Amino acid sequence: MRSPHPHAKTTAALAGLLLAACGGAEPRTPGRDVAPVLALLSTAQGAGAERVRAGDPAAARAFFEADLARDPDRLGALNDLAVTYFLEGHADGARRLLDEVVARGDLPAQQAALVNLGELYAAEGYVSAAQAYLETARGLDPGRAEPWYALALLADSRGDLGRSGEALAEALALDPLGTARSSFAFVVPEERVHLEALVAEASGDGLRAAEKWRLLAAGRFPALAAAAERRLSGE
Repeated sequence: MRSPHPHAKTTAALAGLLLAACGGAEPRTPGRDVAPVLALLSTAQGAGAERVRAGDPAAARAFFEADLARDPDRLGALNDLAVTYFLEGHADGARRLLDEVVARGDLPAQQAALVNLGELYAAEGYVSAAQAYLETARGLDPGRAEPWYALALLADSRGDLGRSGEALAEALALDPLGTARSSFAFVVPEERVHLEALVAEASGDGLRAAEKWRLLAAGRFPALAAAAERRLSGE
């Protein structure tokens, strides 16, 4: 009897991990628990990624669609296409594409898609589900910095400063030059500000960190404002 394909084992393991981690439906408190983190591009360089970072997801989509037309099995491009949908507010469309990447993509594409599903759930206020997706992404390859950054942001927004500090320290150790951060897309500006605040604080740049925390404290997301107030008050 032929043994199962390694990808089938990976997909089955992902399904089991997520089912165990999520533990069923989660109550949502709109507004109060919304804690957006970051989105992750599979391809950090290239014309599509440049258009995303320039704030033009529609133009970026054309490049990612062209990549898929050339190679329909290149599911990293499908992950990046999903990011453009989310950037334009089409969460359901993004979720469908990301689910397909998790089901059929290679490990790096799956990991990026899981981070992005975590972002989707965090942005909708389902923070426990977001945690589950991010932990699953981290578990696929603990040597990749990007899920650690997302976990640090989510933990900080929940007031878990110890876990946030540990995750950020791991991310920075894996990404000493900040190269991994170039693969991020930020659905809302506050995500970038939050990450910059944490990195500045960890690097000892207290003035820059305080500037970023003050911006977050005056922002529109209660969870992030509360995180900023904790930092500014020295808790």
